[in-house]
Amino acid sequence: MLPETDSTDMAGYQRKTALSPSEVLTEAEEFLPEMVGLSQLKTASHSATYNGAEGSVTVTAHRHGQYTEVVATTDRLRTSRLDYEVQRLLNRLPYEPEDRGGAGSGEPT
Repeated sequence: MLPETDSTDMAGYQRKTALSPSEVLTEAEEFLPEMVGLSQLKTASHSATYNGAEGSVTVTAHRHGQYTEVVATTDRLRTSRLDYEVQRLLNRLPYEPEDRGGAGSGEPT
């Protein structure tokens, strides 16, 4: 069982991407279970919630013009493994249509 947390303890991350909301949620579905061992608890047309031993995360994606606004909120501190992996997921999302996304300069290849 996960410890209860106050909403002020939650970490939130935001990113714009050229991907559609459904593509963002597909990326999350492929990445989070594999990298963090999370299972999808619930899903909607613009969001998905995952839970596991490392904590929980909700990913929402809404289209605004040519970009999709992605917000990921975790129930862990910014120094947790879950938060690190959520940041990696967001960095994989291409900002512009021709971008490849992927590991940043500090990430191992």
